[in-house]
Amino acid sequence: MSPQTVPTETIKQITHLAAALKAPRITESAARLADHARDAGWTHEDYLAAVLEREVAARNASGAQLRIRAAGMPAVKTIEDFDFDQQPAARTPVQALASGAYLTEHRNVVLLGPPGTGKTHVASALGVTAARQGHRVLFATATDWVARLGEAHDRGRLPAELTRLRRYGLIIVDEVGYLPFEQDAASLFFQLVSSRYEHASLILTSNLPFSSWAGVFGDQVVAAAMIDRIVHHADVIALKGASYRLRDRGIDTLPSIKAEQKSLD
Repeated sequence: MSPQTVPTETIKQITHLAAALKAPRITESAARLADHARDAGWTHEDYLAAVLEREVAARNASGAQLRIRAAGMPAVKTIEDFDFDQQPAARTPVQALASGAYLTEHRNVVLLGPPGTGKTHVASALGVTAARQGHRVLFATATDWVARLGEAHDRGRLPAELTRLRRYGLIIVDEVGYLPFEQDAASLFFQLVSSRYEHASLILTSNLPFSSWAGVFGDQVVAAAMIDRIVHHADVIALKGASYRLRDRGIDTLPSIKAEQKSLD
């Protein structure tokens, strides 16, 4: 029986049921697979499984795109696009993180290195991978996170905001250390880190080694307590070398890059 000879009422019923299930793609998949199922001698169970498999795959792909857009990442990057020839030591640890096991274990990832060495690319790529694996992700710079938390604090909703953020499997904090924090801002950032400790994962990028974080947060004690919580369950990856943005421009180094590199070695 060809698709043209399938009773009209049957087609209408399939369309109606698919709409009721909020799965309109089932109608298309059922029609597209019908002839192949007959020719290949599929059982009814094989045919049903194939139709449902395509619906689930389509939903997952659609959901992943929604999660990626909602994450607020500056660009959609992938691990496959990263130039590991420039960062060979990072290849194994980064590719291992792509499995997503660190998310189920509520582990953190810290990417350290001079500007232009690919920290944001790796963080974004891991965020895209996490979204495709079904996790909710949010991306922002450290200063943007502090501004967001400060607004919640001013409205008397900081505890509720921290609780809400903990429902996200992954939060990415980019550019820690690019600008110093005032005492109140450092306190807000510390609360974000503490609220996620052993509950959900963080990815942080920084151009500074941990030994310089006290200058960022303005307090050695606060910085030490924060680092302790971040690295207790974390993969710390150092990216080295000159900025990829300066390649082929006759500029080999940026100010302080050598000092930062020595600190990371």
